Amino acid sequence: MGRIVGRIRVLAMALGAPGLFLVAFLDSTFLPLPGATDVMLIVMVTEHREFVVWYVLAAMIGSIAGCLVMHAIGRKGGEALVRKRFTGEKTERAMASLQRYGVIAVLIPSILPPPAPFKIFVLLAGVVGISATRCAIAIAIGRGVRYATLGFLAVTYGSRATAFVRQHGTAASLAAVGVLMAGFAASLVWTRVRRRKNR
Repeated sequence: MGRIVGRIRVLAMALGAPGLFLVAFLDSTFLPLPGATDVMLIVMVTEHREFVVWYVLAAMIGSIAGCLVMHAIGRKGGEALVRKRFTGEKTERAMASLQRYGVIAVLIPSILPPPAPFKIFVLLAGVVGISATRCAIAIAIGRGVRYATLGFLAVTYGSRATAFVRQHGTAASLAAVGVLMAGFAASLVWTRVRRRKNR
């Protein structure tokens, strides 16, 4: 497996943006490539900063495409298949989070770096009936924020961005989650206020 992963990385680096799409797609399905998309994005942007937008889009779209495959598997396979393949407290907590918070439970893990669990939330989103469109929008926002931040760091710091992400990546991701959650809470309050005024 390690040799196959190594060859995929070499091929992806040679292909540029399409290669980054491929790695992000595979990493969002059943092939484990933890952190590979992040590192490759930083390396590619460092070498060709003028293509930062294309690299960020390639990584984001590849991740969305891979996640939609997982969502479809969850939707078609149902809860029985998921519980047969995935057992334990993490699965139960993920299921409970999705049933309680809906698509927000997909958005938050999509921002967090490895080893934070993410695929299980996408798979279970299909099981609990969250639509593919809503799931894709949440992933686009989460991964978009994450990859755009990595692209900005690569443009600003070059190869040092990798060390920066290792040291501060989790804290930065949690801060981004906090901002998004604050915005979500504010939108809920605003919606309720408008409804009361319209009554």
